[in-house]
Parts: sequence; structure tokens; C-alpha cells
Amino acid sequence: MKAIEAFAPAKINLTLHVTGRREDGYHLLDSLVAFADVGDTLSVSLAPHRRLRVIGPLAEGVPDDGRNLVMRAAGMMGQGVDVILEKRLPAAAGIGGGSSDAAACLRAIGELTGSWPKDQGLRLGADVPVCMAARAARMRGIGEQVKVLDGMPPVWAVLVNPGVDVPTPEIFRRLANKENPPMPELPDWADAGELAGWLAEQRNDLEAPAIATEPVIAEALQAITATDACLLARMSGSGATCFGLYSDAAAASAAADKLQRTGWWVAAARLT
Repeated sequence: MKAIEAFAPAKINLTLHVTGRREDGYHLLDSLVAFADVGDTLSVSLAPHRRLRVIGPLAEGVPDDGRNLVMRAAGMMGQGVDVILEKRLPAAAGIGGGSSDAAACLRAIGELTGSWPKDQGLRLGADVPVCMAARAARMRGIGEQVKVLDGMPPVWAVLVNPGVDVPTPEIFRRLANKENPPMPELPDWADAGELAGWLAEQRNDLEAPAIATEPVIAEALQAITATDACLLARMSGSGATCFGLYSDAAAASAAADKLQRTGWWVAAARLT
């Protein structure tokens, strides 16, 4: 059977404003999201069954059954598939690994069958619709409002995960104020420096409760900030992955080399 190779890039929440909570318990978000050129890879082919095999350097502990969002995505589409998932991103790390994997699977199924999810995969999770776009975008509501950006300047990043699990429900529970201001209208940024300057005035409302849960996140942020030419350091999503922004690939690569000494998971990337 024909196999489709699908890339599942790391999702980076450059901002994450929690602006409210609905009566059904879903949180309302306003987030500027970018995607890295590092991620997982899927090989997807149609089959009479649904089967997932997980390989790669970070495959350990990743479920290969119905708990995995890739299998849930195929089940949502009512489609039998054979999937090989090569895991290169840490799981449950605030960079949308599972959601991006699910979105990549949905894109592959769409390419193979011409059938696409009507809700862009929202029922699988708030991050799936923006991961379907896999480009810089503003994500609002419970994830259903996605507006792709055309004016993202060239920017590079270092991603650092200190190797701790941060349960998203616990982080939201620890968030003292669940009704915070949204982002202002997005300006046109001339370069990475202007983008970082604007981002510095925005927030990740989950960063403080995540640090309270796992103080090592603060250590990761301090280590990133101490690298040469770092424009901004912040946590992505509900953690524990943190990122630093840089104006060029050489600075990001040098920072990644320095941070490798920590023993944490580190990757340099370009964001789009």
C-alpha cells in the first residue's frame, strides 16, 4: 500500500494568555503559536486495521494503542491505517507532540482518501486545529479559532526540556486567575528583535504555576537567558519545555551546544 510520510513539527506557544473559562470547564486561550523545523515523523498507509508502531530515540513510554492521539485520529475518521511513528520530541512537554502527531496523521489520511475532519480535529484536543495548519498562527477560543500569519519574521530558537512531567490539568488548577487580558492586535515585526521585544510585553499565564510545580523550569529559563544573543526566554504551553529566541541560526546553534552540557533535551530550530 502507498505510504505517506508526514512531518509533525514541535508547536511553540510564544505567548499563552488564559482569558476565561467556559461553564463546561474548557479554558479560553489567546496564543501566538509558531512551529519548529524539528519534530516527529509518521509513515501512514491505508490498511484493513488500525495499527501503530512507535520507534525512535524518544519512543520509550509512548503508548501504541488507543490512548495515543494518532490512533484516536484514525478512529475519528473511521479509517484503517498502518502507522510508524518516529518519536524525536519529548512527550507531555508543552510543545504539542501528541497533537502534532495526530494532525500529521489526519493530513496523511486526507491526502490518501480526500476525506478531512470537519472540525480540524478539535475534538481530539485544543492544539490539534493549529497543528493542522502547522504554520505561525494566532489561536483563540478553545482552539477552534486559528488565523494563520503571513508576517512572521525569520527567527531561530533553542528548545530545552529539563525532563520533568508537568500535568496540564494540575497547572490549570494552580492558575490563580483564569480571566486575564488577551493579546493586543498583532503588529508587523521587521525582524526577530522586534518580535522578541513585543513578546516580552506578553505572557504565558501558565509559566508561574508550572514553576511552582517543578522549580527546575526556572533553572532552564535562567540557563537559556544566560546564553549569548538570547532575545527572550519563556516556557511553551503548560511546560516543561522552554525556548530561547535568537536572530540567526549561528547564535541558536551556539546556545544549543552550550546547553547540551546540562544533560537536558536540547534542540536548535528555525521557527515558522
